Amino acid sequence: MSFLPFPPWLPLLLFVSSLFIILKWKAAANRRKRNFPPSPPKLPIIGNLHQLGKLPHRSLWRLSQLYGPIMSLNLGRIETIIISSTETARALLKTHDLQSCNRPQTHAMKKFTYNFLDLGFSPYNDYLREMRKICMLEFFSMKRVLSYKPIREQEVCLLIESISQSASCGAIVDLSEKSIALTTGVIFRIAFGKPFEGDGFHELISEVEALMGSYSASEFFPVPFVGEVFDWFSGREARIEKVFNEINALFQKVIDEHLCPERPKPEQDDIIDVLLAIGKKQVHPHTVVINHENIKAILFNIFVAGLDTGSITIVWAMAELAKNAKLMKKAQEEIRNYVRNKQKVREKDVEELPYLKMIVKETLRLHPPAPLLLPRETISHFKIEDYDFYPKTKVQVNIWAIGRDPTYWTDPEEFLPERFAESSVDYKGQHYEFLPFGAGRRICPGLNMGVKTVELALANLLYHFDWKLPNGMKEEELDMEESSGLSLTIYKKLPLKLVPILYHP
Repeated sequence: MSFLPFPPWLPLLLFVSSLFIILKWKAAANRRKRNFPPSPPKLPIIGNLHQLGKLPHRSLWRLSQLYGPIMSLNLGRIETIIISSTETARALLKTHDLQSCNRPQTHAMKKFTYNFLDLGFSPYNDYLREMRKICMLEFFSMKRVLSYKPIREQEVCLLIESISQSASCGAIVDLSEKSIALTTGVIFRIAFGKPFEGDGFHELISEVEALMGSYSASEFFPVPFVGEVFDWFSGREARIEKVFNEINALFQKVIDEHLCPERPKPEQDDIIDVLLAIGKKQVHPHTVVINHENIKAILFNIFVAGLDTGSITIVWAMAELAKNAKLMKKAQEEIRNYVRNKQKVREKDVEELPYLKMIVKETLRLHPPAPLLLPRETISHFKIEDYDFYPKTKVQVNIWAIGRDPTYWTDPEEFLPERFAESSVDYKGQHYEFLPFGAGRRICPGLNMGVKTVELALANLLYHFDWKLPNGMKEEELDMEESSGLSLTIYKKLPLKLVPILYHP
């Protein structure tokens, strides 16, 4: 009788497996000693992943009703704490902001951000602080945001002209499609200095969001390299590489165009112009060195953060108004009474339209484009409500749930812009019951730029057109179902299609 030879790797496998079991047992024992937030029951390997569903913000809100405003989840190997109330969000984002302002790192994020040279996903370090200062001064200051006013006004004019052509023949307009075209046009001109050309760019960014927002196998398997093998066989790594190469080629092409000596002098420097100029001037050894990789990483942030969020807000606002003719009429009367016989609404006019601003706030409360803030990672140990937050713990804030907290919001499921009439609550990170752009050190730096575009677009849509639902549809029949696809944002599942009727003053 013959025997197979004794595999030389078997003792090593047994040793590693035994060591892993011992470490897991010790980790479980340590977990019992510390005061960790309550958690729903878990499954092996995937933990609580199966409980997230297609709309995680809603699933997490339902779980928080059972397990409290601070609860823990196991998402594979990742220990995650979910924050779902105003008080706990204030404790995290204000009291313990510095202790929790890191970002968890994944392979997809590392790839798309050029090894974390961006603002959104970079770890909290000297590089981020310096780069954020540069960007706040050069791109996101109110002075710079106002300098982009001509671009926003011109792109909104193109939007109105396009819809007017449809209105002249009584055609139905896809406002979801028109809104994404608007935000794409604005961001392309601010970032690249030229209008958007070609097809497929929005789909490319959506693919990036899908890859960054979804979990990889390596995040679940207890031995990371096993998950990496699964990611390789599943084609995930190939998808990341393909999409990255396409975006990288586009960014490099535009940078090369800016470096061409024969390029005409632009009327206004775009983002690439500014960053290239900073890179040429830098000589101080402690200043961040701006190179092509930094520029691409910042461009990546601008497109991922800005492309969908503005268009999503415009669509949700128009959908809510289409469902409530009284509110739409009230908004139109305010705009038309102020603007009167002018050909269009300008940005300076928007500042005199308080009800329009209330509509934008209420839309951001009910439909925050990213209902879960980008995850944070704790840097050091701290406690909230006697629960332990240990270093390297992933924390996410469910701002969708917080925006529906009945303690702070009367009739929280109702679209009521008037709730902001006598309220000082705004979206700039000081009111923790209303956090569409986050708060603290990781607040979205481009919030002013995004809101300016949304307000101007809505003002002109409501000034130039009356709107009705197509095909005799009743207000209550308008579908308001959400969808996330595989992206980081939540959008209206069915495109918003309305019939515009040209308004004649």
